[in-house]
Amino acid sequence: MALRWRIAALVAAAACAVAAAVGVLVHRASQERELSQARDTARTTLERAAVSYARTGEVEGSGAALDAPGLPGGLRSLVRKGHRGTEFTTGPGGPAMWAARPADGQVLSVRVDLETSMRDISALDTNIVLAGLIATAVVLPLGVVTAGRMSRRLRAAAATARRIAAGDLDARISARARPHDEIAEISGAVDSMAAALQERLLREQRFTADVAHELRTPLMGLVTAAELLPPGEAAGYVRDRVRVLSTLVEDLLEISRLDAGAERADLSPCPLGLLVTEAVARTALDVRLRSGREATAQGTEDGAGDGPTVWTDPRRMERIVANLVVNAHRHGRAPVEVTVDPDRRTVTVRDHGPGYPDDLLRDGPQRFRTGARERGRGHGLGLTIALGQAEVIGAELAFRNAPDGGAVATLRLPAGPEAAPIQTPLQAPIHAPIHD
Repeated sequence: MALRWRIAALVAAAACAVAAAVGVLVHRASQERELSQARDTARTTLERAAVSYARTGEVEGSGAALDAPGLPGGLRSLVRKGHRGTEFTTGPGGPAMWAARPADGQVLSVRVDLETSMRDISALDTNIVLAGLIATAVVLPLGVVTAGRMSRRLRAAAATARRIAAGDLDARISARARPHDEIAEISGAVDSMAAALQERLLREQRFTADVAHELRTPLMGLVTAAELLPPGEAAGYVRDRVRVLSTLVEDLLEISRLDAGAERADLSPCPLGLLVTEAVARTALDVRLRSGREATAQGTEDGAGDGPTVWTDPRRMERIVANLVVNAHRHGRAPVEVTVDPDRRTVTVRDHGPGYPDDLLRDGPQRFRTGARERGRGHGLGLTIALGQAEVIGAELAFRNAPDGGAVATLRLPAGPEAAPIQTPLQAPIHAPIHD
């Protein structure tokens, strides 16, 4: 049940409970007052009748009777013992108050009819019920309206929080939370958190960009110096490490551009099968290339072929596929399979290793984080760049683990050029621990 209907139900229940409590209290107070008045009237009439009977020996015209047939048995027994008393009855003759006392071995009694009084109390009960229903009918819509406003404000706050979680760190709630209440406090806290998160993220992005740019100049000199080294095992090792460092710096520069939202896609119609085939070939890695239609129908493993065209950026598409293939070789196990389905505009890269770690499936790729140790070495930038470039070309990149083992990355391309969104800054986790 939604919060607004819970509050409305609570308001209705409270209104009904108050009406019922007031009705019970008023009913009991009115009944006790009528019975008290009737008891006093019966006693007074009985005493006057007793005086008249003692003087004249008659009870005619006094409102009393001797050994009245309708006298309650309990009251009759009490009088026979020499006592006097009163009793309220609701017998066949209707509600009445009896008063009795002994008189020369007989029972002198007075009956006060209360049917009119009880009818008035019943009418009062009916009016109280009607008033309670009317009050509930008036209060319930007010409760629904108030609860609806609270619910809308909470939903607006939740929607803004989801936008912040999705990467829109400029989203704020304060403009919508005008009343100064607990919801406004929550909204202010979320806004403060978003502002602090945005500032820390921007600092991290600036730091990444600054480090990459500062490293690039000395790195170029290091690359030149490494090429001048005389041939030998040590020189080969130095050149290899310089190439790794150069690749890392280029990756950092690419991430900084994605962070800044400076990347723009250059879309054009491309044959998906040929594009993926060339991208896989440039990696020079052992990859089993499959056509989605052929694999589905026949289980064959031919090349992907040319096939239908898709709207994409060839350079960025090649970067995405290459990063996925390299990641599968680095962290998974052979065979690595790349399946192209032009009809569905999807490219699937699968290995047969331990699969993606749970935190990657839950939170997505994180820079400088490679997951468990058994997934190998790396800087955690390949999948982050692939995801960022997929966003640039308007594609969807999803990660999952196959039921029979292995990591599966699926790239789904947009239907046309109008499906590619304007690039937004790539979001990165704030507290990503650094591994190598």
